[in-house]
Amino acid sequence: IVIPEIGEVRKFAAKLHAKGKAWQGEAFGWQAEYNPEKAEPPLESRMAFTPADFCIGESGNWFFSLMWEHGRDAEPVEFLDDKNILKHTA
Repeated sequence: IVIPEIGEVRKFAAKLHAKGKAWQGEAFGWQAEYNPEKAEPPLESRMAFTPADFCIGESGNWFFSLMWEHGRDAEPVEFLDDKNILKHTA
């Protein structure tokens, strides 16, 4: 398994976010998707809108997501699940 550099993944997600169009495919050898912000809130939610989000990876192996919870122009909230990845030490 090859784990991508998080900085490169952030740059990739930022480019998708700047375009603002839904995308699904493969990036850095992993399945990934981007969903743009929607004016309507999620069902049964107190949120005023549905935030844009990006995710890559596979839950249980390696997974990284970004969600623009505070609005399109705010910094995204990040979540990284890499607890099952063994760290290589020299």
